[in-house]
Amino acid sequence: MKQTITKIRGLTVNIEIVEVCQMDQNGGILCYVAAVYVQMHGTTEKRLVRKSRLPGAAAALKVEIQRNGIRAFRELTGEVVAT
Repeated sequence: MKQTITKIRGLTVNIEIVEVCQMDQNGGILCYVAAVYVQMHGTTEKRLVRKSRLPGAAAALKVEIQRNGIRAFRELTGEVVAT
């Protein structure tokens, strides 16, 4: 079982992506889970905001954050985003 933790530091929140993947002997995926946690600065509490069983979900989230910047952080924390 392989576990990967990616931390993305922001100005107001930190995002932690935890991926767990288990593969069989032939390289096929048996189990994949990605959980996205948001942690406000100054606290130790992490809040689960998204969970996915689709392989590559964490990579898609990284691309979304790179493209949308602070807007992606606000969407994850549940803040209202004015357009």
